[in-house]
Amino acid sequence: MTSPDLAAAAQFLAATGRVLDRRRFGRLFGPDGPGPVRDAVAAYGNLDGGFGHALEPDGRCPGSQPLAIALALATLDEAGAWDDGLVQGTLGWLERHAPAAGGVAEADQSIDGWPHAPWWATMDRQLPSIITTGLIAGTLHSRHVQHPWLGRATELEWSMISELTTTSPYQMRAVMHFLDRVPDRDRAVKAFAQCGPLILDQGLVTLDPGAPGEIHTPLDFAPLPGSLARSLFRPDVIEAHLSQLAAAQQGDGGWTFNWPAWSPAAAADWRGSVTVEALRLLRGNGRC
Repeated sequence: MTSPDLAAAAQFLAATGRVLDRRRFGRLFGPDGPGPVRDAVAAYGNLDGGFGHALEPDGRCPGSQPLAIALALATLDEAGAWDDGLVQGTLGWLERHAPAAGGVAEADQSIDGWPHAPWWATMDRQLPSIITTGLIAGTLHSRHVQHPWLGRATELEWSMISELTTTSPYQMRAVMHFLDRVPDRDRAVKAFAQCGPLILDQGLVTLDPGAPGEIHTPLDFAPLPGSLARSLFRPDVIEAHLSQLAAAQQGDGGWTFNWPAWSPAAAADWRGSVTVEALRLLRGNGRC
């Protein structure tokens, strides 16, 4: 069984990682408390309550962005650094920027004129997104948050899930994040029975752990043993992908990503982020 080298990962993050990811590592694998993670996330915050400043490395604008908000909340959650003040500010931003139907758009217009990944150009600035709405609502539910924005966003996400007939890997990853965390478990199980098979039926997942390119693996849809989507995959498939993930640690101690690198700064930021995420996932599956 392949195990990651935590000492080498620490050296990699010390050499090239953002303060945010060094603090995440120190919290998850070292002696640090939650405070430094909270402070590192807060440094990306704006006066309007949202988050920007390339917290999500592919959107490199100072203005608040939904994907940056999703990453901020997920980071606070994973580190046990949940901060009601930061979260309430974020909920205020979401309420003020909600489309007419509720939820949140995939991108905010504040990205215009700033460096960003080419695929951000196609993100809708007007309509609610099943991706960002699901990611944000799912994390808020994991912390038992109650707020008018979340109530509307949750019902909207349920509606968008019920209408899925064709989908994309990133949409289904967000849907699974939501379904794994929303408190109505009976409804979540029923929704998964309806949409979960699309992961296999539409070829969204790559079962070969050694496949190259920009792929999505079973661990992207079912990262932890309790994930609903684990039922789609044989245990030996999951174990093979965990072994492949552990073995993917690079010679410099870090992991890398499989989507296009469009900016040296974004690439460096993503490598630190995915390094901590790989280790977090491996630990959650008993591999470190």
